[in-house]
Amino acid sequence: MFAAGLSYRESGPADGPVALMLHGYPESSFMWSDVMPAVADAGWRALAPDFAGYGDSEPDPPSTWERHIESLERFRRELRIDSCVLVVHDWGGLIGMRWACEHPGVLRALVISSTGFFPNGKWHGMAKALREPGSGEQLIAGIDRDGFAAVMRESSSGMSDEAITEYWKGYADESRRRGQLELYRSGDFSKLEGYDLAALGVPTLLLWGEDDAFAPVAGALRFERELPETELVVVGGARHFVWEDAPAECAAALTAFLARVGGSAARSS
Repeated sequence: MFAAGLSYRESGPADGPVALMLHGYPESSFMWSDVMPAVADAGWRALAPDFAGYGDSEPDPPSTWERHIESLERFRRELRIDSCVLVVHDWGGLIGMRWACEHPGVLRALVISSTGFFPNGKWHGMAKALREPGSGEQLIAGIDRDGFAAVMRESSSGMSDEAITEYWKGYADESRRRGQLELYRSGDFSKLEGYDLAALGVPTLLLWGEDDAFAPVAGALRFERELPETELVVVGGARHFVWEDAPAECAAALTAFLARVGGSAARSS
């Protein structure tokens, strides 16, 4: 299915309250495959788009942070999502939380996983390389499928061959690879100054892999301090790709949270 130029997955009742699920880098909506059935069984309409240049969505250059936010808003408007619980991972968090701050009133709850949203944030080593002219081009051009698979498996305790095949789509051509550089090079944390996530005042579930090397649990603890009405779930033995490392545990935590916030959830129009 496609909406606003984005491929997306959907599961659950068409008139159910919406869980809008945003994937991280270098993933796609496939990352939610093992979780969406549980969300649907709980009576929710799970919607998971592929950001432009990932999964089955075509590139839409320039693939900047701002461009992805604009694309997400077009997606929301085309599907007439008036209220949702936002579920985010990695870059999906940076895109989704900035979008939510720019469109207050849409969000009724938030699930944050393996990301940050801090003006004084720091990029990890691979991100720094991607942001650096020259070294970024060399890095992104030199990644082949075997090397990609090795990096993904090292960052996960449960990454399947099927998942790696799906995520390799983000490297399928030069335009998609260039888009990754554009995304990271637009990712100045100073842009988050003036955004007040706490002002949204929504219940928040923090769901983290205990052994996340890219977004350590310290980030979850900071969210816990700075946001109202938070709940923290740390998944033992899981790494950065926590939703694939422990899908059953993640689905249980997510659906329990949705049950707590969803009793009076507005139906999508």
